[in-house]
Amino acid sequence: MSFFKRNTALVEPAAALPGRSEPAYSVPADNIVLGTPQTAPAPEGYAEVWFGTGCFWGTEEIFWQQPGVYTTAVGYAGGYTPNPSYEEVCTGGTGHTEAVRVVYDPTQTTFTALLKVFWETHDPTQGMRQGNDLGSQYRSAVYYTTDEQRQEVERTRDLYAPVIAARGYDAITTEIAPASTFYYAEAYHQQYLAKNPNGYRCHSNTGVPFPADEI
Repeated sequence: MSFFKRNTALVEPAAALPGRSEPAYSVPADNIVLGTPQTAPAPEGYAEVWFGTGCFWGTEEIFWQQPGVYTTAVGYAGGYTPNPSYEEVCTGGTGHTEAVRVVYDPTQTTFTALLKVFWETHDPTQGMRQGNDLGSQYRSAVYYTTDEQRQEVERTRDLYAPVIAARGYDAITTEIAPASTFYYAEAYHQQYLAKNPNGYRCHSNTGVPFPADEI
């Protein structure tokens, strides 16, 4: 019970782990699935957003399969500790959630289409957890890079909320915040399920489709 309490409350900034001034590890420059740069800035004309839907292994796999997605990478976002390690994030002491950086081509897909995938592939009502994965690092989150994205996240949240409420789900707890600093996760986490096809995937989605006429 003490583990549950410690890890499902978001740490206060003053109590966060100190971290370090530089990353403690290197990250491959390219996405091995898509063959595109995963740590470089988004190309001219492309857009970027960071999604958190629980364990980032499965989240990244879902998004690298989406039409119009240029590149993906996994990392840590929304927290306080600079350059955290995976082990530190898992203590709940950094404030980060496991997130996936998604860079996409707006001429090949829409942000709304990506949000449909986001809402449908996890349970956005669970607070600091996804299924049996407990902790603030598993919270639902969208970190936007433009005000237009923020407006669309809020619009689609407000459309989806009554739909899942009608199926008995609680209020949506998704964190919606501006993208600040994305700390890339260790090399072995990048495209993890391409390297380990039988690896863990979180399956805590609601099974409730997003309204099709809103896409």
